[in-house]
Amino acid sequence: MVKLVAGMRYRIPLFGSDIEIAVLEAKLRIKTKTEVSMRKLVLVVPLLLNTPIALAQSQLSPERLEQLAVAFIDAKNARQQPDADADAIERFLALIADEFTDEHIKFGVTVTDKAELRAGMTGKLADEVIYSRIEIDQIMTGHNVVFVKYTESAKVKPVHLDDVVEYTSTTIVSLEFDEQGLIRHIRRHHQ
Repeated sequence: MVKLVAGMRYRIPLFGSDIEIAVLEAKLRIKTKTEVSMRKLVLVVPLLLNTPIALAQSQLSPERLEQLAVAFIDAKNARQQPDADADAIERFLALIADEFTDEHIKFGVTVTDKAELRAGMTGKLADEVIYSRIEIDQIMTGHNVVFVKYTESAKVKPVHLDDVVEYTSTTIVSLEFDEQGLIRHIRRHHQ
């Protein structure tokens, strides 16, 4: 139970947004378990009244989220092809917000800087890519988030290795989007 104090302001997290309320005067008297008598309970909730409208306007539709997820996978796939270039990397980076987090959970790697992300991808352009293919297995959408399960198959000779590496792996990635449809958080859960 939360006790509200008259004259105080409170922030309440609701669906990823903070709702601010101001308590002007609050007095409750409980007579029985089922009967509540209220003398005066006055709450000013300006944002709460507009919250459903604001959430509806800022929430991306499931169809739009699916389009954005497919665009992400397509851009990821394009930058890993034998003919990939700096333009493919920039098309990928254009999908990501300026302030973002990219987490590779299994490896404990987190990137939050586009220059660092760009440098890592640019370094991989020197690898000899024989083939690389990503196929979407499943997409699930939520409130400005998409979960994509995909299978990636590739045959690559990394510059830093003497041998060719061939693999097929399944990954689940969560993509959280801002109101403009840019990715603000990527979580990669590798097999």
